[in-house]
Amino acid sequence: MTNKMAMEWITAIDKRPCERNMRDCELISCRLRRVEPLCRLPGSALQQLAMCGFYEDLEKGVTLFRAGEQGRYWYAVLGGQLEVRYHGAEAKDSKLSVTLCNLGVGATFGESILHDLPRDSTVVTKTTCELLRVEQEDFRLIFEKNKELMNDIISNCKLKNGFGQSMQTTSTIQSGINQQQQQPSPTKKQLSPDHPNPALPITEAPSPAMSRMGWALRTLLVSDNTSCLKDRKVGGKFIRKCAPGTELVDWLLNLSPIVHTRTQAAGMWQALVEEGVLSHVAKEQPFKDKCFLYRFKVDEDGTAGGAPSSDDVSQANDHIREALPGLLHRGPDATLRMILRKPSHERTHEELELVYEELLHIAALSHLSTSIKRELASIIVFEAHAHAGTVLFNQGDEGRSWYILLKGSVDVVIHGKGTVATLKEGDDFGKLALINDAPRYTVMSGTPQKMLEHLLETRLGGQAGPNDPFLDDFLLTHIVFMPTPILIDELASTYHADTEVDMRTASEEDQEYFMTCKRRVVQFIQRWVLAVRHAVFDDPLAVEFIEEIATDVEQEGVLQEEASIIHHVLTQLSRYQEDRQMNASQKWKLPPNGQPICLFSGNTHSKTVIRPDDDIIFRVYCADHTYCTLRFPMAATAEVIKACAADKLQLARMPEDLLLVEVKSNGERMVYKDNDVSIPTALSLNGRIFVSPKDHLDALTPLPEQELPTEALDMDFEALPTKDVAYHMTLFDWDLFWAVHEYELLYHTFGRHHFNKITSNLDVFIRRFNEIQYWVVTEIVSTSNLTKRMSLVKKFIKLAAFCKEYQNLNAFFAIVMGLSNMAVSRLSQTWDKLPSKFRKLFTEYEALIDPSRNHRAYRMSVGKLQPPVIPFMPLLLKDMTFAHEGNKTSLDGLVNFEKMHMMAQTMRTVRYCRSRHLVLDPPSPKNENEIRQYISCFRTIDNQRVLTAMSQKVEPRRS
Repeated sequence: MTNKMAMEWITAIDKRPCERNMRDCELISCRLRRVEPLCRLPGSALQQLAMCGFYEDLEKGVTLFRAGEQGRYWYAVLGGQLEVRYHGAEAKDSKLSVTLCNLGVGATFGESILHDLPRDSTVVTKTTCELLRVEQEDFRLIFEKNKELMNDIISNCKLKNGFGQSMQTTSTIQSGINQQQQQPSPTKKQLSPDHPNPALPITEAPSPAMSRMGWALRTLLVSDNTSCLKDRKVGGKFIRKCAPGTELVDWLLNLSPIVHTRTQAAGMWQALVEEGVLSHVAKEQPFKDKCFLYRFKVDEDGTAGGAPSSDDVSQANDHIREALPGLLHRGPDATLRMILRKPSHERTHEELELVYEELLHIAALSHLSTSIKRELASIIVFEAHAHAGTVLFNQGDEGRSWYILLKGSVDVVIHGKGTVATLKEGDDFGKLALINDAPRYTVMSGTPQKMLEHLLETRLGGQAGPNDPFLDDFLLTHIVFMPTPILIDELASTYHADTEVDMRTASEEDQEYFMTCKRRVVQFIQRWVLAVRHAVFDDPLAVEFIEEIATDVEQEGVLQEEASIIHHVLTQLSRYQEDRQMNASQKWKLPPNGQPICLFSGNTHSKTVIRPDDDIIFRVYCADHTYCTLRFPMAATAEVIKACAADKLQLARMPEDLLLVEVKSNGERMVYKDNDVSIPTALSLNGRIFVSPKDHLDALTPLPEQELPTEALDMDFEALPTKDVAYHMTLFDWDLFWAVHEYELLYHTFGRHHFNKITSNLDVFIRRFNEIQYWVVTEIVSTSNLTKRMSLVKKFIKLAAFCKEYQNLNAFFAIVMGLSNMAVSRLSQTWDKLPSKFRKLFTEYEALIDPSRNHRAYRMSVGKLQPPVIPFMPLLLKDMTFAHEGNKTSLDGLVNFEKMHMMAQTMRTVRYCRSRHLVLDPPSPKNENEIRQYISCFRTIDNQRVLTAMSQKVEPRRS
């Protein structure tokens, strides 16, 4: 945060809540979003905290409250540390208090005000502290609206700081391979026998290879006087030769160029931890890239010996060069085993994603659906057995586990028959005993009507469980299996179930039933609008239905709460219709020189959505390259465009004998179906629309200018500040991304013609990705001077870095893929001249966009980000296509709802990425208008043959 932003935030938070304006609340919300775990709260909750929270800046030694006092406030720690103290029943003197724990940034406390309970401990500031204080009444309102998340935050805070329920337990636990009975640490959650401590080794003794690697790494660390391996005093205890995890990662990154990322380095250290060569000083943590201290086993047990000799250092260097690739290879597997040894509730989202990716490669699970594999990712655990002859279970035992063999072999022995089989790597066993306890899912398939009925009966009115996405899945995907007119008919039937009943003579039970039906339909409408927003308001049938329900609800005196809900929906509808009216008759233009459709009539207002009834002006060519200019709504079909173009171009053929075709710059032809819509926006960068008789299709050729660069603002990219370009690119791309509705992913996947809906906003966003990618290639191969070309490559790598920093991953991918294009990657003289720092950075970026293992590197990276994010859209579309083509939409006449769930998950990703507004610190205002114009329309050639020829011209092949 810049000094200016910091000052603005302080000014905003210093105001009394009643004096704050929307700008103040936004600034405070932005600050709260940077605090873990508050960042997990939805934007609405953060906004409420920003509106009602008081700021406290306290000195060291201030007592906030004492045990036994009645509470009035809830607190969140924004800076500094506090002590939580406990007084025994007989303790009258504060000197007899016991410090339970310290609270740091992100901790929350004081939730006893929810139940009007007295404080059970004393809280004192340990350092200068910054706190957010919320009054009891305000906190209750926020808590009730976000009960699940707030409960999770409060529970995790207690667990993390060791003053939750786990403090009360004194039972013993099994701890790892050594089977030692230990007392659980009061600050750690207990581990069950099924979840051994992931900080302990999985082997009784390290293998010779890992022992040798540990010796080599320690030798180099000890021989370096400036290294992080030092004697330290921790908690009053002297620890020899230990180092923080972060510094060990830094050291390993600098040791060898083959280690590119911190994740790789952490995995390599974890490989040493799991064999006991290295360990956390308190045996409580697996390896983490954090300030936890670790030391080598030889330093722990005192067998390290004296300082290494020069020969030792030389041997260690030689061994590192030979064996480090092997350790690098072991890192990912060691990380996976560490995750599998953690309790399910402690696995992070990115860790679950990594486990899921591994499960995709296990043959024993290949027959299972995606959602079941995702369920398994959260519950599957790792188990190591070091000794041959260990009995996993005996014949006749009750089945408790299903095993998949990752390494080694298992003999199956039956009484009286001996060994009947030997299972090897990849085999599984034990599942038959579990068959009656297999995971069950609430909705796997069903008829649309029965699913809606089940949903209304069980998922509204707070009945659904916290992890049950059925309602949201249904709302996001119903257009696939239950078009809106049918859905409305079913809802109307449910709402008016009392039509043929005389309510005056009906029993109280019947009356309550009919009122419940009405309530649930209203609640459904509320959730429907919340889930898909404007798509409901764009449908005249849906609008008519909502207005009809609103009229009826107002006449029912007992439906006061529902009247309030429907009134809120009508307010949203009214605002949307006003906005539509303001932007009515939008006109777009597809310029003849192939420029992208990005801005409406030169308008720079953000978030302009392309709508079906918007007009677009474009050209249609025929075989001799003559053309006509047409103006049609975006929703016009290919059949209509074809007939009009043929008439204007005087092609004397019947419409059924004509084709509407895109001719790409490389000569490839793509024929449109007659019922295709949003055709002009779906063109490739330098594509053109042609109309042709069917028998003349082969005569269509690209226009000469299709092989030339598209026209753009004549500016020198190298003269522009890189960060400024990235900033304006991100704002521009965000506006395009914001305009894409989640439904457009369904239209694109199933085919627009199935819904008669446009995908223009999605088309333009995909077009932007291609535009950036080919802009990078075009600029580089158009530069003949070697030094300038190298400088340009360096600038594009810096641009990718800034886009990544701004979380514009769509542009980041496009730039890196442009630099990886064959026409650029073959420029060996250019790359050889590039400084090694930038070559290494680009290697890291290439690893991040590596498509292997279903883009695992990218998925793990993006899983750690908080919104706003501009995601890599081609991968989301690939996920949608994979779910669609790999699963039938109906099974035996029933909707395959498992498929709908998979698609809804991807659509939710889009929703999550923009669940917070984009707020970036603006760079210097210098050349702002010029940069905006420049980034809105790049100069591009998208013909790979032309680009390769240009590349060979600037750097001919070496003989």
